[in-house]
Amino acid sequence: MHWLMALGLIGTFAMGFYMEGLSLSPRKLQLYSWHKWAGVTLLVLVTVRLAWRLSHPAPVFPQSMGSMARLAAHVGHWLLYGLMLVIPLSGWLMSSAQGFSVVWFGVLPLPDLVSKNAALGTILKDAHVVLNYTLLLAVLGHVAAALQHHLIKKDGMMTRMLPFANKA
Repeated sequence: MHWLMALGLIGTFAMGFYMEGLSLSPRKLQLYSWHKWAGVTLLVLVTVRLAWRLSHPAPVFPQSMGSMARLAAHVGHWLLYGLMLVIPLSGWLMSSAQGFSVVWFGVLPLPDLVSKNAALGTILKDAHVVLNYTLLLAVLGHVAAALQHHLIKKDGMMTRMLPFANKA
């Protein structure tokens, strides 16, 4: 699920970044719809992933990892989980406040989370953007840490994230 989430996050972020620069058109509205579908899908996936993580212990860190590195890894992972939950919710709240429905895959209308309120919609849009750039920084930190473990420390940490790696 790690890599499915990674692909979904990259695609959804790229789509959001791209569509912001478009002028109002049927194409832009279609992209917004797809962006919302992806966001709700990611919200469902991260909820399942978080439920799994809370009910199953994470693999142990290598013995060579110091206490500060372990703390940084835990904080980084929980930051990622938190952002992956809050960002789709902020988008859904923003859509509701701006008076736009969220219809999952074009067939399942989701309830508005707040009443239409233009001022709140603007605040939520700003929050959604800031949260997304915060997620981008957190993901870059996650990737940098993974590469450090693989290329510098060579401690086998990367094999925990690779779907078909020999984990023996």
